Amino acid sequence: MKHRYFFETISKLKEENRYRKFVNISRSCGNFPYAVNNNNQKQIIIWCSNDYLGMGQNPQAIAEAKNALDLYGVGSGGTRNISGTSQILIELEQIIADLHDKESACLFASGYVSNDASIQALAKILPDLIIFSDAKNHASIISGINNSKAKKHIFKHNDVEDLENLLKQYPLESNKIIIFESVYSMDGDFGKIAEIINLAKKYQSLTYIDEVHAVGLYGSRGGGLSQQLNLAKDIDLIEGTFAKGFGAIGGYIAGDMVVIDAIRSLASGFIFTTSLPPAIASAIISNVKHLQNSNVERENLHRNVTKLKSLLKINNIDFVDNQSQIISIRIGDALRAQKISQKLLEDFDIYVQHINYPTVAKGDERLRITASALHTDKMIEDLVIALVKVLQEVL
Repeated sequence: MKHRYFFETISKLKEENRYRKFVNISRSCGNFPYAVNNNNQKQIIIWCSNDYLGMGQNPQAIAEAKNALDLYGVGSGGTRNISGTSQILIELEQIIADLHDKESACLFASGYVSNDASIQALAKILPDLIIFSDAKNHASIISGINNSKAKKHIFKHNDVEDLENLLKQYPLESNKIIIFESVYSMDGDFGKIAEIINLAKKYQSLTYIDEVHAVGLYGSRGGGLSQQLNLAKDIDLIEGTFAKGFGAIGGYIAGDMVVIDAIRSLASGFIFTTSLPPAIASAIISNVKHLQNSNVERENLHRNVTKLKSLLKINNIDFVDNQSQIISIRIGDALRAQKISQKLLEDFDIYVQHINYPTVAKGDERLRITASALHTDKMIEDLVIALVKVLQEVL
């Protein structure tokens, strides 16, 4: 009887063109950004992957993962406090702390969990914590804030004047934290890192930055935008992921030793989750070390992004202006966005996933294109030609 509620939910999603259909693909190791569309077995080119630097197929990382599988098996065997802490995980935490010039780091199962669990833990640690969150922060941050039950203020996106007006309402000695991102995932704009740091010092607030779309891609050693701007030392907590620039999976936070120790001691998402498998951790170590010493991948990525943006402008394809690697083409209609994505895949073997509510607001539906370090000039040119044709047909 109660199944009708589930049917009604699905029906409503379909009526609003928000029902999510997953494109079944097989990535081709050593051949990225090519993949196989398993619906028709045709080769396609992926233009929406977060594997920005192609590190998911790094031969050295794959070799390290295989070696770890032979040595330790598939899983870690437990949570971190019950048999799941290995020397590999400890080494990875030390490497991440060093990457961000921090004293300590803590690993989580994913970037989502690292935000959700860490923010909840901070609210347990700091009495009467007041959280100031950017309006366009990621869903994982929103979840952490809501689950924390802490008092919150949402300041207008990248509006430091609005943030200051909120901060000045509270005594300097009150416990406050400002949570924001370095590269926002949908519009790709940069956070006001320097300005927020200055406000945090003025009003004695902690700072927490999400660097998931920046680690590996920015900074002299891949430490993110805060490293590139030489501001990492002025940020209290840096959160990141291994699932994008580092080509694997998992998340982390980095900061002062006592802060990280307290968070890991109270964060449910850390305490009650099985730890990362040794094979994955070994691959991550290889990729992080590689990107600490190589700028080739970063340079190739940003060159490709520059070329693609230039061709889009020449062909009068409007996209959200920013300084980052994220290219968003606003469509403003869920059905049209869906059709554009479908035609690109069916007619041109180009995979660009459309983005609908709740990832973006209703009426702000879009295509989000992500170039990688491994796309070729020919691929870029073919993408633009396809976009011109499809956008003319659908719009």
